[in-house]
Amino acid sequence: MLIGQTQVTGIVLSCSPVGDYDRRLVIMTKELGKITAFARGARRPNSSLIAATQPFVFGKFEMYMSKKYINLRDVQVVNFFSELRSDFEKVSYGLYFLELVDYYIKEQQSDINVLKLLYQSLRALMSKSIPDELVKCIFELKLISYNGEIAYLNNCIGCGNEEEMVGFSFAKGGMVCSNCINGDASAMRLKKSTIYTIQYIVYSKIEKLYTFTLKEDIIKELTLFMKYYFEINVEKKFKTLEMLSVM
Repeated sequence: MLIGQTQVTGIVLSCSPVGDYDRRLVIMTKELGKITAFARGARRPNSSLIAATQPFVFGKFEMYMSKKYINLRDVQVVNFFSELRSDFEKVSYGLYFLELVDYYIKEQQSDINVLKLLYQSLRALMSKSIPDELVKCIFELKLISYNGEIAYLNNCIGCGNEEEMVGFSFAKGGMVCSNCINGDASAMRLKKSTIYTIQYIVYSKIEKLYTFTLKEDIIKELTLFMKYYFEINVEKKFKTLEMLSVM
């Protein structure tokens, strides 16, 4: 990590109070990956950083990097996601997305695709043309695919055959054919449309992700699929997800 002043583009994932007047920020950036920075005096009533050091803020962050700490000097805000903040349900989805990125991405791990995915997903939440639950499923699935999970989608993870897939094995982490699904207690049978949707989300560019919607029954099955996947593969319990479950 270079010492000195630098500018990065990113989104604030979380903030917490430090001392009497400071804030500790976790920011997903384009240039440095996920970083922890300190905004000195950001909690003072007259601070120019008070509004710019909140979750969801997207912009350009002026930093001074020393051997031990990264200190925030200034922020040029590009998007506050104000519309998102005014809706309790949508802001809960958004906070879940931030928490999920914070969980999956390690400190100083650089992944511009994750930053782009997060930004586009927050924008999609503000759209009325796509259901929030579908936005959530797309975000979750694309994020775990960037993490190297769910690799076998076009051929059976059990036997390798490329015949028509009929479900997903949570134990093996891939699609299975009609022969291999029998006897696999961890497998979930899926409709053809759900399988196609999963394949489309994983293999499509980010710009193509939020250009479609689905029938309600497919959204429900996709939601159940993601629920089972996280229950089996992720030990962490996300506070924001628990908030959404009681809505």
